[in-house]
Parts: sequence; structure tokens; C-alpha cells
Amino acid sequence: MSTMTQTQSAVEPSKSTGGATVRKTGLLAKAPIIARRELFSYFVSPMAYVAMTLFLLACGFAFWQDFKPGQPALMRHLFDWMLWFLCFVVPMLCMGSISQEWASGTMEMMMTAPVTDSDVVVGKFMGAISFVCVLLAPTLVYVIMMASFSTSHVDLGPIFSGYLGMILAGSLFVAVSLFCSSLTRSQMVAAVSAFAILAVITIIPWLVGAWATLPDFWRVVINQGVYARYADFSKGVIDLGHVTFFVLMTAAFLFFTVKVLESRRWK
Repeated sequence: MSTMTQTQSAVEPSKSTGGATVRKTGLLAKAPIIARRELFSYFVSPMAYVAMTLFLLACGFAFWQDFKPGQPALMRHLFDWMLWFLCFVVPMLCMGSISQEWASGTMEMMMTAPVTDSDVVVGKFMGAISFVCVLLAPTLVYVIMMASFSTSHVDLGPIFSGYLGMILAGSLFVAVSLFCSSLTRSQMVAAVSAFAILAVITIIPWLVGAWATLPDFWRVVINQGVYARYADFSKGVIDLGHVTFFVLMTAAFLFFTVKVLESRRWK
């Protein structure tokens, strides 16, 4: 999603004093502008619509498996499936966020604009996670359907915590994808490398934990994976340790992305 040219026209011009250019920008002052442009760019991207369609179709199929007479009114299985779907969808959405800027040459233009590397990374993160929230919004219709047709009481607590966990996991997935996108000019390489990292921290630990008999030490290691921490949210448990894990991991990958941009700026 190339938004840098639009961003340059939206930011305030730098002030000149005695022939010298002085940039006066507050901390992350331009990030909301970049976020707004980034979010808008998703709505004009065919890839975003393809990803949204596939995600919603897959979620609808997963929900239909649970939405049957006689079964309890739960969304736990749907939340589990949504996590796996996001592992594929988020790299597709974010693969061009920064790599396309490098490939098109707009990143070089950005380096002369009155924006910092942190503005760019945080702005693109905010725009991407906002679109992920847009992606999740239609699934709220499943809550309405359960409340309308279920004969048992619908407990909204696990549903709220499930969506909270989904947003936290989605934030981590976006941060990982932005980091991979900053490393290459190829969108395909960015998508594949992002999915590989997400598989290592999410899918593989779950597979090993589900199918292998492990000693206690390795069981503890496996339980540090994304799915093991996310699963409690879908059960209605909001653990401060899990929240801290997702926030710190997201911040770490955003920090790494900023450092990649800084290193490439000075090459």
C-alpha cells in the first residue's frame, strides 16, 4: 500500500530559517496522518478485498459448524479458527506496506519529508490494525445470531475477552508482517517470511503440543507460544501476563522495524 506520496502532501511544510531547513515535529505527530492514509489505501486495494472475502467465508464456515441445534452457545471454536485464518490473511494485507515503498522509490522521498521513521512505522501499524478491526467487525453478526436463535443464555464475557485476544494477537501479527516488509523490496518475500515467523510462534507450538508427548520443560516452552496464551482469552480469561506478552512482543517488532528503516536510511 503506497501512501508516502499522499503523506508528504498532507504533512506541514518544514520551516526555513536563514536558508536552513528546520523540521519541527512532535513525537509521532505525523503518525495519525499516515495511519489515515494507510487505512484508506486498503479500501482501494484488490488484495485487501480478496483477503477480507476469504477470511469472512472461512469464518462463516467455521461458525456454521458450531451453530447447530442442541449445541451450547459458544464462539470458542470460531475464535480458534479466526486465529489460524489471521496467520494467513495478515501477511497478505501487510506485505506491501513498506516493501512497496522501497520498490517504487517513495521511501527515498519519505527520507526528505518532515516525518520520522517512528512516525512511518507507527502510522502504518495503526492503519493496518484498524483494517484488521474492520475485518473482524462483520463477525459480530454471529453474536447477534446466537443471541437471537440460541435457547440457552449467551455469556458475553468470553465473547468480549475473545475479541480482545483477537485484537492483541492481530496486533502482534501486523507488527511481525511490517518488520518483514521492511527487510525486502519483494512483497512475496515479505509475505512468505512473515507467515514463516507466525508459523514458528503460533502454528508449530500448537501442533507439537497437541500431537507430541513432551517432558515438563519442553511443555513449558511450548506454552509460551501465541496460541497457548491466546486460548485463555477465548475461554473468558483475561490474564495480565498474556496481555503483557502481546503488548511487549508487538512493541519489540515495531522497534525492530524502526531500526531497519534507520539503518537503510544511512546506507
